Amino acid sequence: MPPVSKKDPMYRFLMVLTISSTIGLQAWLMLFNNFAAERVGLSGEQVGMIQSIREIPGFLTLLAVFVMVLIKEHRLSALSVLLLGAGLALTGLFPSYLGLIITTLMMSFGFHYFETTNQSLTLQYFDQARSPWVFGKLRSLAAASNIGIGIFIYLLASVLDFKQTYLVIGLMVMGAGIWGLHRNPTHQDLVPQHKNMVFRKKYWLYYFLTFMAGARRQIFMAFAVFLLVKKFQFSVQGVAALFVINNLVNYFLSPAIGKSIIRFGERKVLTLEYFSLIFIFLAYATVESKVVVALLYILDHIFFNFAMAIRTYFQKVGDPRDIAPSMAVGFTINHIAAVFLPALGGLLWMVDYRIPFFGGAFMALVSLMAVQRIRLPQTARTG
Repeated sequence: MPPVSKKDPMYRFLMVLTISSTIGLQAWLMLFNNFAAERVGLSGEQVGMIQSIREIPGFLTLLAVFVMVLIKEHRLSALSVLLLGAGLALTGLFPSYLGLIITTLMMSFGFHYFETTNQSLTLQYFDQARSPWVFGKLRSLAAASNIGIGIFIYLLASVLDFKQTYLVIGLMVMGAGIWGLHRNPTHQDLVPQHKNMVFRKKYWLYYFLTFMAGARRQIFMAFAVFLLVKKFQFSVQGVAALFVINNLVNYFLSPAIGKSIIRFGERKVLTLEYFSLIFIFLAYATVESKVVVALLYILDHIFFNFAMAIRTYFQKVGDPRDIAPSMAVGFTINHIAAVFLPALGGLLWMVDYRIPFFGGAFMALVSLMAVQRIRLPQTARTG
């Protein structure tokens, strides 16, 4: 029997909004390059600029702390999904460089602010014995949503143009946001959250692991797929097949990862992740087999989900009043690497494509040493 009932108001609230947010972001990612090239006629430089602009809201999620002074956190969560959907719906109506910049910012602010409130609400409303399961289950539903929207867009593409497709999916996501605005899944006995920025020396390990997870994410997103395409000549269909496989695997494995955190504890789970990543990144740099590199990519994607243990670690060591501001600050720290790492890694790739992956292996080693510093209060131990 799952530790959380599907009828739990907050779980149902987060489940609906997570599915909708995932659908909105994935639709944007799937449609963007074709829309930018075929309909708007953007240059490679302009496409790269928009992709960089898309990361700005992630870097500014710490401002959510100040927004929550005016808006209750669960309402900000629903408003964020509504904004995401609005940005998506409007994209096809403004087929220009400036139009894409504005709608991309709308979509991205909505997605990133929902993600930080999603993490915060999960840690506030579900205790240490249940939050890993909730994180895992929501990741599982997100994986299923990725596959579902991919199939939906594939079917829509034959009957609708870009403008209509953006509008249909955007309105669906907006509908979920409006639904969320009419729900109140909160209860009164919750610990009040600090309404100001929180930086504490005692959270240094959480900050460091969050930063390193962001750097690892950039290597995975920026260079792993590029390696598949550039060196191993994976086709669009091949990359799409790996995408489907990854999401199918994560649909089944993500709840198990959450359960493993409950059973074995954060230090053991994160130790397994970073120990394995050392060899995965070294293998990226040295492997010559197309089949093996595809398996590495799938394994890399699986271990990506282990990062939920960083947040549940904070839940066990942090002041309950610090959860909301710390998740916002953590999201910003996680995105610091997105500002410089892809550009730096691209320069190093030009020297030797293996250097970014050797760098990733070194970062995994540093992270492996860092997680050995995890010390949980006796009352918070799970493994």
